[in-house]
Amino acid sequence: MTDFLETDEMRHIKLFLYLLPVFGFFPAIWTLYRQGGTRPERTLSRLVIKLSVGWLVAYVLLGFGATSSSSLHLPMLISASLLTSGYFLVNLWMMVQLWQRKSVGLPGVGWVKRLP
Repeated sequence: MTDFLETDEMRHIKLFLYLLPVFGFFPAIWTLYRQGGTRPERTLSRLVIKLSVGWLVAYVLLGFGATSSSSLHLPMLISASLLTSGYFLVNLWMMVQLWQRKSVGLPGVGWVKRLP
């Protein structure tokens, strides 16, 4: 049974799991916590965690700014929704790149060059 879970196809599917918006954070942090997985899995986990934490911090700050400012309430809420849409689209784009077996990543954040 463990041979089935360690095939290249299953590792590739596991990488897709990491790229799920919001929910992919948890398997990514688990992979780094237990110091397991292959090198591409650990690299993609770091990338996903950076992206998720960056999105969450910016979203919380924009939400806090929207509640504390009466004049900028609507622009900050619109910015938060655009930020969330961008986060989901970036994850979707990286999933397409992964599906095509290309390198996955973002400039300034990180790249996963060798995918199974």
